[in-house]
Amino acid sequence: MMISRLFKPFLLLFIAIVAAPLQAATLVPAPPQIAARAYIVMDADTGKVILASREDERFPPASLTKMMTSYIVEDELTKGNIGKADLVPVSVKAWRSQGSRMFIQEGTQVLLSDLLKGIIIQSGNDASVAVAEYIAGSEAAFADLMNQHADLLGMSNSQFMNATGLPADDHYSSARDMAILARAIIKDFPEHYGIYSEKYFTYNKIRQPNRNKLLWRDNSVDGLKTGHTEAAGYCLVASAKRDGMRLISVVMGTTSEARAQESQKLLAYAFRYFRTHQLYKEGERLQTTQVWGGKVDQVDLGPAADLAVTVARGKSDQLQATLDLDNVIEAPLSKGDVFGKVQVKLGDELVAEVPVVALQDVEEAGLLKRIWDKIALFFYSLIN
Repeated sequence: MMISRLFKPFLLLFIAIVAAPLQAATLVPAPPQIAARAYIVMDADTGKVILASREDERFPPASLTKMMTSYIVEDELTKGNIGKADLVPVSVKAWRSQGSRMFIQEGTQVLLSDLLKGIIIQSGNDASVAVAEYIAGSEAAFADLMNQHADLLGMSNSQFMNATGLPADDHYSSARDMAILARAIIKDFPEHYGIYSEKYFTYNKIRQPNRNKLLWRDNSVDGLKTGHTEAAGYCLVASAKRDGMRLISVVMGTTSEARAQESQKLLAYAFRYFRTHQLYKEGERLQTTQVWGGKVDQVDLGPAADLAVTVARGKSDQLQATLDLDNVIEAPLSKGDVFGKVQVKLGDELVAEVPVVALQDVEEAGLLKRIWDKIALFFYSLIN
């Protein structure tokens, strides 16, 4: 049995949030026209899609593919399966890679940390093939690993045939999937994310710039990746953070180097007319409630994850939060056990929901107290 009740701490928080909007509501204009085959702008914290067009259609991703390559490297590093100081052998296939290159030499060994920078900053096809072979044995096996990761991340419109993004049949992705991947890179591997903002990398005495021009034009931009082939057009995945709000933009298939300009338009619009509100942190106490049959009579409950919402400026006064809890909570229980949920709505639209969990363990009481609580619970159920 579930009971729905309005939770006062949420009301107090919303009063603080909406105080300014109530004084002067912000008018939200029509979104800008974006010259791209597909695009999306997403809040990195909440996953809220603010603006999008053809975001689920499949297109060649060109070197945006290398975001998945670097994601897997970062995942393997985090798991301890490989190390930054590993010396990676360079095969003939890696050395002969066409297109953008890091200029590694066949028969040599290169630090994995250098190869990761070569992939991200220089967009090196040779570096991508080298790490693919090092991690999975062959580029084909690595592509299979890429597709498995894509499935785990929910990238339902992506399929990878290689580690570079060079043209290949049945190699495709979507704007939404690239935003999902960018969000995973930012959230899952923050210790490596700084590489995506580096403007230059020098290897073998060859200094190459990062192709993401927004790193020079906008100080709030700190990633992620460009891509270009004749079939894909010009592509860019960018991320920027302003006043505690992080956005991810993706443009695919621009007709020229306008990818930077179109990305700026998306980011400027979203930052100006939308706002992300951080409501509660994971593990923060929301309520203390009764426990039946436990060594203690109460347990603290809180959200299982951070709770944030992204809404248009001037609409935060329409947010409503409810806390739905199990009517009866009985011991024994463990920290992390789910006993309800917090829902946040904007009008009739559900904009955020997280489980509510126990913040402590509660052991089962002795026999006499359990019997007493069973009797009390019987009468409690009659009047509730």
